[in-house]
Amino acid sequence: MFYDAQRASRSFYLSREAFHLPTVIIGRVCCSGIIRTMREVKVKGVSGLCTLDSDGGPQILLSESARVSQGCSSLNVQSTPEIEKKYVHHVYDAIAPHFSSTRFAKWPKVANFLSSLPAGSLVLDAGCGNGKYLGFNPDCFSIGCDISAPLIKICADRGHEVLVADALVLPYRTGFGDAAISIAVLHHLSTESRRKKAIEELVRVVKKGGLVLITVWAVEQEDKALVSKWTPLTKKYGEEWIGPGSPCVRSPSSRTLESIPETAEKILGENEKDSNQSSVQILNEMTSQNEVIKTLKNQQEYFVPWHLPYHRAEVSGASACAVANGLAKNDDKKGAVVYNRYYHVFSEGELERLVSGMDDAVIVDRFFDKSNWCIVLEKTL
Repeated sequence: MFYDAQRASRSFYLSREAFHLPTVIIGRVCCSGIIRTMREVKVKGVSGLCTLDSDGGPQILLSESARVSQGCSSLNVQSTPEIEKKYVHHVYDAIAPHFSSTRFAKWPKVANFLSSLPAGSLVLDAGCGNGKYLGFNPDCFSIGCDISAPLIKICADRGHEVLVADALVLPYRTGFGDAAISIAVLHHLSTESRRKKAIEELVRVVKKGGLVLITVWAVEQEDKALVSKWTPLTKKYGEEWIGPGSPCVRSPSSRTLESIPETAEKILGENEKDSNQSSVQILNEMTSQNEVIKTLKNQQEYFVPWHLPYHRAEVSGASACAVANGLAKNDDKKGAVVYNRYYHVFSEGELERLVSGMDDAVIVDRFFDKSNWCIVLEKTL
């Protein structure tokens, strides 16, 4: 009975004051403190209508943070780089239903973390995807957010409390939650400053003593056959957008993203030397090949393919548009549209280094699980 009252109290106070930035609550729309109910609401960025029950059906919250993140200021770390817009945001919007159908198994370590939280805890899931962890612990109250409106619609249709928001501008007041999780999200952020900012936001929104669980894909992948299907990226992609914040204005000399060869042997084969080559030319080519080998060894930037079957590919026409724009390609042999998703895979100790300069959180646990590096932080101030 105590828990039910506490949960009801938390639900009642999910008003504008609970959020760090202006928020529109769809389902129960808050305007100047007045709450009224809507039966049907057209959600920008989501195809179709979200049908809501007047007696407490699913809610979709559209946060201003999702729009703030689209700014073009090169001085703002929150500005979304083009590589993330094209190869993360647009991709997940297009593949949302198919992606969701493959995401149902819970990772044991995440499940254990959620199960260990005290009854009545408010858990904030940043980058919740299809919401598979929302409501996992029935004794806790959960709120999820994701940059993908189609994924958020899937969550809302399942009755979860969710909103569209950017992980770098979480729309909650400081110290709002008891715990926060970020599961397989940070590796989609393309710069170190953005990854660090996302961690700072997770710490900011929990109260003193609150815990934050973060998991990211690791360089040390256990399935080497899987890695062989990824496309390594050259460092050139980072030079295609001007400025430290990677704004929306591309360099005039920029070219299409290029992948580096999967093996050094391929380079050697493509650069066969004839008897007329000078020793200087041969030396230059050998130096270049050594640089490629070194790059391959230290590679952390990849395009990871997602195969969307043809019979699932015409959701809102997104795939046809992506193919026409060169952001996806048809694979007739596999009967699928192939999208590339951007990943920065983390090396051992990289997560810890991002946290090392923070004065309001400490690492209380770290582990390697299912090809992921994971840390648990505790907020100290």
